[in-house]
Amino acid sequence: MSLYASREVFKDAIRWGPHAVVVAHNHPSGRPEPSREDVVTTRRLVEASAIVGIPLVDHLVLGRDSYVSLRESGQVAF
Repeated sequence: MSLYASREVFKDAIRWGPHAVVVAHNHPSGRPEPSREDVVTTRRLVEASAIVGIPLVDHLVLGRDSYVSLRESGQVAF
């Protein structure tokens, strides 16, 4: 997810007016371990969420049979 995608997440969120946002994406490899880019992007999303006033609750990375919550993993401070 790029910086552009971060802008798109919150553009739609602002339009729809949710109380909070959860983002998720899959890894085609089937392994849900977050990449460095996943962690960096999530940090950007957390910063953007503070600016627009819509909390980012979690970022889920989906694998074939499991997922990783970046909140639960502690890799990003929410």
